[in-house]
Amino acid sequence: MAEPPVPGPATEPGNGVPSRLSTLRQAAARIGTTLDEDATCAELVREVAGQVGGAAAVLRGGREFRSQYETAAGNPALLPGPWLVAAARQEAAGRRESGLPYPVPGHPGVALCVPLATNAHCYGVLASAREGTPFTHEEREALAFLTERAASHIRHAREHDAVSGIVGKLQRALLSAPGRPHPNLDVAIRYLPVGQSALIGGDWCETVRLHFGRTLLVVGDVMGHGLEAAVDMTAYRSSLRYIASAELPPHRVLRQLDDLAAGEPDRRPATCLIAQIDPNRGQVTITSAGHLPPAVIDERGRASLLPIPVGPPLGTGLGGYEPVTYRLDPSQTLVLFTDGLVERRGEDIDGSLRRLTEVGFEAASGIEDVLDTLLARLDARHAEDDVAVLAARLHHRSVPARDAQT
Repeated sequence: MAEPPVPGPATEPGNGVPSRLSTLRQAAARIGTTLDEDATCAELVREVAGQVGGAAAVLRGGREFRSQYETAAGNPALLPGPWLVAAARQEAAGRRESGLPYPVPGHPGVALCVPLATNAHCYGVLASAREGTPFTHEEREALAFLTERAASHIRHAREHDAVSGIVGKLQRALLSAPGRPHPNLDVAIRYLPVGQSALIGGDWCETVRLHFGRTLLVVGDVMGHGLEAAVDMTAYRSSLRYIASAELPPHRVLRQLDDLAAGEPDRRPATCLIAQIDPNRGQVTITSAGHLPPAVIDERGRASLLPIPVGPPLGTGLGGYEPVTYRLDPSQTLVLFTDGLVERRGEDIDGSLRRLTEVGFEAASGIEDVLDTLLARLDARHAEDDVAVLAARLHHRSVPARDAQT
């Protein structure tokens, strides 16, 4: 966005005193330091009050103005009434020179108004006043320059907010909740996207119901961050749900996902871990596409990693995924996670995984408590990457009374 030109000469007779242009540039640099509209107005009035040696305030509004000043600096008793400023603005708006500073009829003191406007966008009026001499031509130019600079920053802030709103709506459209597992399995999920404004990224969790009481648990991590990674994440999740409906074993699900992703040149690679839990048999079958191994927490609260064969990431077209099966009983908690949970800058991955296994859990903790403890101890809210974690635990089977007596 083009900035308004700086008025006045570039130099002043050399006497060691900063030139008027230099002073004005320094004042302009202190306006619009954030994307906050209120902060920009406060910075404007503070600089203007200092420039004119009096008071300054902003009356917000475009076609209709508010009834009182929202931001002011200096002695407010010097300022014209807000109704006078609004009336003066309405009168000046019909003139061709409506973008220039103008006086305030009806105000007994020395006062000047400047439209807080740029490129036909008006956000209010700057009112400035002081005791003594009227404003000089140079002061009028300086006030017009600073006010237009502030209006440019306000316009930029509003455009940024509008774009952020669109991005947020798109992210919420992409953010779908995982499926529901079978009632014989407790599942808890946490998702923490990196970045203050992000709602969704490339990490994801999914649960898919299968026949005979089985449930497919999935975590994945698309390369990259932000909205682009989220779009590919959504494609992977949709493909997974479709493929999983065919009741294929986990390694074949990964193979088909890999084939689909490899056939789309623009699709980003992703790592993925699938765990198929069979409560009736008390076992879990796991397969990995370049993903970190899962952890299991025993009845005493001790965590350990399950060794698994690791195949290439999805999207490479190389295939070669192998399953491995472990016993799983209701006293154990299975935890699947993405690398953002453990990886830290300057630390090798073995050391990062070791920190996870050193986290102590309360015996008989619920799975929600397990995830709360895990995220807190590993400081996941300050992670440098997206974090997705899924915890699952089998239900204890209740034994019918007649069976307990036999």
